[in-house]
Amino acid sequence: MRSSIMHSGTLLNRRSLAGIAAGMVVWGGQSYGQATEARQPVAELHDALETAMHMGRGVPFQQRFDRLAPVIDKVFNLDAILQTSVGLRWASLDDTARRNLSTVFRAFTVASYTANFDNDGGEKFEILPQTSSSGADVIIETKLIATNGEPIRIDYVMRNGGPGGWRIVDVLLDGSISRVAVQRSDFRSLLASGDPNPLIDSLRRKVTDLSGGAIRLS
Repeated sequence: MRSSIMHSGTLLNRRSLAGIAAGMVVWGGQSYGQATEARQPVAELHDALETAMHMGRGVPFQQRFDRLAPVIDKVFNLDAILQTSVGLRWASLDDTARRNLSTVFRAFTVASYTANFDNDGGEKFEILPQTSSSGADVIIETKLIATNGEPIRIDYVMRNGGPGGWRIVDVLLDGSISRVAVQRSDFRSLLASGDPNPLIDSLRRKVTDLSGGAIRLS
């Protein structure tokens, strides 16, 4: 297990994610149906992460990456996360830059989860019964119960829109530390010149490092 929850590149380790059992109580003015639907992608993500943990480091990184990738694509709205992380500079990027950045950001996100959920340490996942809302978004509260130490609170910000339905648009550590906000801070200096290539190159290097050289993006 990785020792840090977030580090340069905004990686989240296994202690920064949680959830598998849906609860019954609804807070924040959301209907029972909405809360139930919004929980489903979180449960799917954690099912996939459990599978990845059971596979362990003995399975090649690329194989574990390929197993997680379609689930990440399904449950996260990576386009919305990337655009929010880039901020206002997104509007000034041309189509080629946007495509390149989207490609490496997806690979970075999948590689992050693949690297950090790489062995089964006996952790247990739980989705809490409470939900809350932020505007039209629903916040699913979860915790990770480790074999030792205090439970880690992780919330998922869910947004409903488009054919994909409810999807994750942010992850909150301890209920308040936004992954997207941390990424936006990290990206800001790399995009300061207006050129997206420093950020693209940085994410490519992170994918290579996370995969131990198994994945090298051109």
